[in-house]
Amino acid sequence: MNNLPLRRFAAFTFATLVLALAASASTAHQEGTGDSIEDAIITTKVKAAVLNAPQLKSAEINVETFKGKVQLSGFVSSQANINEAVEVARGVKGVVSVTNAMRLK
Repeated sequence: MNNLPLRRFAAFTFATLVLALAASASTAHQEGTGDSIEDAIITTKVKAAVLNAPQLKSAEINVETFKGKVQLSGFVSSQANINEAVEVARGVKGVVSVTNAMRLK
């Protein structure tokens, strides 16, 4: 069963939700709404890129972004998956740096 359309719809819905929340939320760590929206867009793009990487689709990878600096956390099954996730994240436009906090299952 091919659930690619469902995954894309879910990614789009998630992106919309993140953008809506980012536009209305403010924290002491963010300098302004523009920064938080930019970070939300980067986070969404990195998550989508990870979901579209066949070898990473079953990985439990969390993505957080602050001022273009992406942190990856969660669990993966191999060091190769960690390396791939970092490279995928680095390839996303707007990413300044990538910090790896992922762990092997």
